[in-house]
Amino acid sequence: MSESAITVTVKLFAAYQEAYGVPELVLEVPHGTPVQAVCDRLIVEHPELTKWRELTRFGINLIFVEPDTLLQDGDEVVLIPPVSGG
Repeated sequence: MSESAITVTVKLFAAYQEAYGVPELVLEVPHGTPVQAVCDRLIVEHPELTKWRELTRFGINLIFVEPDTLLQDGDEVVLIPPVSGG
């Protein structure tokens, strides 16, 4: 891994987990990547997630954060789309 890349774990819930079929992903991203970019990358890979882009909340290490919060190596990212009640 180059010095300019960091590794983050992305916990997937609801629509994101359904799209990927797994509970989490480990991604390598450039140093200085905002958490929003992780969401954007997942949407590029699974365009059916586009409808959740503006509704998803972001967490890093169990704390809600703004979309422009920069990621650090080893962070645990949580993407939380709206969950409908049943």
